[in-house]
Amino acid sequence: MKTLHLLLTLAAAATAVAADKPPFKLTVQLDWVAEPEHGGFYQAQARRFFAVEGLDVTIVPGGPNAFVMPKIATGQADIGQADSTNTLLQQAEGLPVVQFGAVFQDDPSGLLVNAGSPVKTFADLQGKTIIARPEWAFLKFLQKRYGLNVTVVPQNFSIAAFLGNREAIQQGYSIAEPYHIVKAGGQMPRFLTTWDAGFRAYAVLVTSRRFAREHPAELRAFLRAYIHGWRDYLEGDPAPAHAALKLVNPNNTDDFMAFSRQMIIAAQLVTGRGASAGPAQIGRLDPARYAMQIRQLEELGILKPGTVTAHQAMTTDFLP
Repeated sequence: MKTLHLLLTLAAAATAVAADKPPFKLTVQLDWVAEPEHGGFYQAQARRFFAVEGLDVTIVPGGPNAFVMPKIATGQADIGQADSTNTLLQQAEGLPVVQFGAVFQDDPSGLLVNAGSPVKTFADLQGKTIIARPEWAFLKFLQKRYGLNVTVVPQNFSIAAFLGNREAIQQGYSIAEPYHIVKAGGQMPRFLTTWDAGFRAYAVLVTSRRFAREHPAELRAFLRAYIHGWRDYLEGDPAPAHAALKLVNPNNTDDFMAFSRQMIIAAQLVTGRGASAGPAQIGRLDPARYAMQIRQLEELGILKPGTVTAHQAMTTDFLP
């Protein structure tokens, strides 16, 4: 009995120490200005899911010059949001970061096509002009897969050139630009998705290898709260996240946030598609998909063969 009493006393003491332990401070650098695409982060923050896990999380909005990777690599931020394609390219150059969780099961970047355009399929892009980032890997993928000859006009993050031009084709985010196009008086555009073409990139969470090595428990705690945040945002009341998003970005109107959230749900961006789709898929990464994407980038000549593998690029060690 004395031994049992001692063990119970020690357990109680350990629980008390854990309860008194100050929360672990952690900084998250977003890739873009705070919008519903970051709903999972802000729901977890507003609903105190991070706090329950013993974390004091600071979310830093991004923008055109967010510099996510340099901040992660130099310790200015602990976790960042990025896309798997560009992260792979930087990992191949030796940047000491690792991809450890999914934001979106498919990158929502794709091609916006005017409602009245004759372009219905990727093959219809032959000879067309596309407003996009010239370095966008998906463009090179399309050109090779469909034998396309297209003219690329550099993008300036504006929808002005798209409006009123029936022939306009523009790179965009499926959960944001369509709203602004309709709001400006245009018709709801059609969207040619990257996943329909077979280019399955993720929007991802990244951290430095050093942080992953030194703080595995904190990363696991973060992912538990983050996944809880996304599920609560998508299935429950999004008002807590939307209130927080308004505070950090006044451009987040109620209409825009409701539209973007619905687009995320309709496209199954967070929960994925196919047989494995659903809440259990939130945050998950598939090594086989990474191997395929690496192979695609190598075949395009964008990635030097053998410079990075799926095992080196990503980990599922911190996922629940």
